[in-house]
Amino acid sequence: MTYVLAFDEKPRFGDEIYEIEGITVYVDPKSMFYLSGTTLDFSDGLNGKGFVFSNPNATKTCGCGSSFGV
Repeated sequence: MTYVLAFDEKPRFGDEIYEIEGITVYVDPKSMFYLSGTTLDFSDGLNGKGFVFSNPNATKTCGCGSSFGV
């Protein structure tokens, strides 16, 4: 599985809606099952810039942090 961030103007039917520090986030129900408890951060360190997902449900991850398995 891979993490995908995209811009949407409005939620789709069934999406979970979250307001986090003034930003509205939509998550579809199927993804919510795998993302429950996940935190998202932004890293600007020596290992590269970008979003970092910390998913407690992931049993394995790739080295770049953009995909995971459960």
